[in-house]
Amino acid sequence: ISGFTLAASWSPEFCQTHRDAGGSMQCSGRYGRFGFVLHGLWGEARFGGSPQWCGRPSRPAGELLRRNLCMTPSPGLLEHEWAKHGSCMARTPEAYFRMGSALWSSLRWPDADRLSRQQGLTVRDLKLAFVAVNPGWKPAELAVELSGRGWLREVQLCYGRDFLSAPCPRGRGAPDSAPMKICCSKRTWATWTC
Repeated sequence: ISGFTLAASWSPEFCQTHRDAGGSMQCSGRYGRFGFVLHGLWGEARFGGSPQWCGRPSRPAGELLRRNLCMTPSPGLLEHEWAKHGSCMARTPEAYFRMGSALWSSLRWPDADRLSRQQGLTVRDLKLAFVAVNPGWKPAELAVELSGRGWLREVQLCYGRDFLSAPCPRGRGAPDSAPMKICCSKRTWATWTC
């Protein structure tokens, strides 16, 4: 593994485009409104791509899943990410989720509700807002994924083998100049941390 990617999904867009997820913890509104949530932590191979589905991983215990629902409000996604990516990076689900949680809790997220109202919003504007609340990060160390219609879907944070921020591979994410829209409601979407 030559580095890592921490992927943060934007819940309002996910819930808007996955109407069948309305009963889920992430989208129902019964547990609050989620903003950025941890999609997963992935190892990066030296020549591109991400090692996947390594071995036959054990299932995470229910208590372990419950402890991580603040950052990833979907037990199914937690199990999936451990099996697909975590099994290639750690010996146990506890170790994998501990890595993700340590990185996740070190981050602050910009006010996406305020950004959503900015005229002429671009990918670079979001990157600069992230860097403003996370000193030490640089715009080249994150990639922004947009939907086909230009809505914010995900932010990918790039790390070196030492778990320090590092430039993302060339060509990852939308160009900095790409126009971007952020799905928000009048209510502020929070980013929950455990």
